[in-house]
Amino acid sequence: MDTRRFLFVSMDAALIGDLAWQIRREGHEVKYYIEAESDREIADGFVPKTDDWRAEVEWADVIVFDDIWVGADVGTGALAKELREEGKAVVGGTPNTDRLEEDRGYAMEMLEAHGVDTIEHHVFEDFDAGIQHVQENPAPYVIKPLGEVQNVKRLLYVGNEDDGSDVVDVLRAYKKAWGHRMKGFQLQRKVEGVEIAICGFFDGERFVDQINFNFEHKKLFPGNIGPSTGEMGTSMFWGGRNRLFEETFGKLEGWLAEEGYVGSIDINCIVNESGIYPLEFTPRFGYPTIALQEESFESPTGQFFYDLAHGNDPELAVHDGYQIGVRVVLPPFPFDDEKTYDENSRNAAVVFQTESRDGGHASGASVTSPGVAPDGVHLEDTKLVDGQWRVAGESGMPLVVTGTGETMQHARAQAYGRVDDIVVPNCYYRDDIGERWIEGDGDRLLAWGYLGP
Repeated sequence: MDTRRFLFVSMDAALIGDLAWQIRREGHEVKYYIEAESDREIADGFVPKTDDWRAEVEWADVIVFDDIWVGADVGTGALAKELREEGKAVVGGTPNTDRLEEDRGYAMEMLEAHGVDTIEHHVFEDFDAGIQHVQENPAPYVIKPLGEVQNVKRLLYVGNEDDGSDVVDVLRAYKKAWGHRMKGFQLQRKVEGVEIAICGFFDGERFVDQINFNFEHKKLFPGNIGPSTGEMGTSMFWGGRNRLFEETFGKLEGWLAEEGYVGSIDINCIVNESGIYPLEFTPRFGYPTIALQEESFESPTGQFFYDLAHGNDPELAVHDGYQIGVRVVLPPFPFDDEKTYDENSRNAAVVFQTESRDGGHASGASVTSPGVAPDGVHLEDTKLVDGQWRVAGESGMPLVVTGTGETMQHARAQAYGRVDDIVVPNCYYRDDIGERWIEGDGDRLLAWGYLGP
């Protein structure tokens, strides 16, 4: 395709650097704006930056927003809608699609209004009222904070006790520690089954035919234990408009078209032999999902997003198999502790061993250019300084390492082989990404009839 101009905009956190880098490596012109001062060095040396994104709007052929947040309870959907009304091609949401993530009660109302089954749920603004509800209706519940603090992932709590007593204890603790910031919360009845996310790319009128099915790994430690994080890794595959899609996004396609939504949108669900039960929306790119999706694209990424933003009936060729992505992190992730970060992680060097395991790039000179990447290695909080990859930002999330294969086992072997070729002092990661599929999730989804045509 012709060279196009892409403007990437991060308003709250720098999350889209790897996609910008990928599109730049394909030969397109790229400019990247980061609002958050603490994150402005992320992707330095990999992509050109701008200090004023609005000054670049007329320059850009495509404008890409990475997250819904501008500030507390303010989303980028309003900015994207404003730019579309001015005739610009934008990958981003709308005020109403932003609400799907920031207001879980609204999300459930939208699902129910369009005939999608939901789990029993209740929204509370008062802790004592929530505690009373659990005591009067004993059962396991999931606590989902609302508003600003819903991005503090460790506050999401999944109850284990049949009488709900652990949920009551957690709510009492949250009232003391977070009552001043947690404006409300949703209590959702816990349902057993397979957790799976359905993800599609919407072009303003319809979903692209390739649908992504992915499995999140949110706990910090292998075996799904420890504090909740944004994400420690993802396994996935691509398919068509099967039952999982038709009973969720298939019923919302018309509403999304009315909204004029453009971009990636994800709905995380619990499924069992009785039905499909949505849990929450991600009306934006997922992280590290987008890095893993990039790895599985077999058609040009820039062409795809240009066509998506312009409503040009985008075509997408993808890897016909399985993919996994592993997030490599550093202290104090997932917590905030400036002293720990300064002592262990700030500006740490990222070193690549002599050969990638599948015969790809040697390190040394091959990774000193912003146009070259080691096989399967994707940026998160990373910068390039004098030819050396270094940790950037404040969060301790430097890399995502991916693998693909004909089976989930093959994808795991490739991804973890690549992880073994990376040296970052004090790094840690989960070594069980993709195992749930192998241990039975795939068989159960097939047996329940969700993965057929």
